[in-house]
Amino acid sequence: MSEENMLMTLGKVIIAVAWADGQVTREEVNSLKTLLLRLPKLSAREWARLEMYIETPVDEAERNRLVEELRQSISSQSDKELVRTALQDMVHADDVVTADEQQVMAEISAAIDSVEVGAMGGLFQLVKDMVGRQSQATADAPNREQYFEDFVKNKVYYSVQRRLELNEGELKLSDDKLRKLSLAGGIMARVARVDEEVTETEFNQIVEVLQAEWKIPREEATFVAEVAVSDTAAEMDRFYLIDGFMKVCSSAELIEFLDVLFAVAAADAEISYDETEEVRSIATAFNLPHKYFIKAKLKATESN
Repeated sequence: MSEENMLMTLGKVIIAVAWADGQVTREEVNSLKTLLLRLPKLSAREWARLEMYIETPVDEAERNRLVEELRQSISSQSDKELVRTALQDMVHADDVVTADEQQVMAEISAAIDSVEVGAMGGLFQLVKDMVGRQSQATADAPNREQYFEDFVKNKVYYSVQRRLELNEGELKLSDDKLRKLSLAGGIMARVARVDEEVTETEFNQIVEVLQAEWKIPREEATFVAEVAVSDTAAEMDRFYLIDGFMKVCSSAELIEFLDVLFAVAAADAEISYDETEEVRSIATAFNLPHKYFIKAKLKATESN
């Protein structure tokens, strides 16, 4: 493995250490970025892979998988020293070293110290790789990177899947329906967030619309809405949300969805100019004739 790949893997392990106490501070994120400045240049795709680990907690099983990948990437004593220094810098980045961080650091240090370097160590690693001798626990450990494309294109869908894996919710939906609901929730959140906040009334409106339009139980609608209006939703790429939604909806469904968007806009008792323009922008992106936007606007105005 190249030094660049080793540093990328190290970056993931460092984030895993930062999550040991249940949170990632700004200081820890800055420390990670300082380490990654060692790389010639990180592409947007490489940064996105690291963001996947920053945005949601890394549990013990996933951390162990990352540490094993790091162990396999170490090929010299200098690599070991680089890893130790980087991990120490991260742990002390916010000037507070928790008991959880100390324990995780001790475990990782022991794993790093057990790596054999030099000719024999390299031979051992080569044979190990050839026969595929990797522990079943590591092989079965969570790997969020299998959802990388979804993370880049639609963070709402990614967040729903991650919550399911972490047993924070139970949605009995097919992947196709889950994707469609997530995309819809993300687009609805764009309208609700026009005034930079989502009120309790607007949130409830999103839940009710999801129930009415997609015929799903309230707990499922609430779950998707919670993800859609999270901070993650605010950073989602508008193009991918709309493009993804268009691919899973018929023209009739897109036209009906304009009523949904206006219902969200009207949730706080009035439809503002900015909310109207956001719906207009979405309708245009859907490639719908302007008359459908006008019809939905008049309907919302008359009923409000």
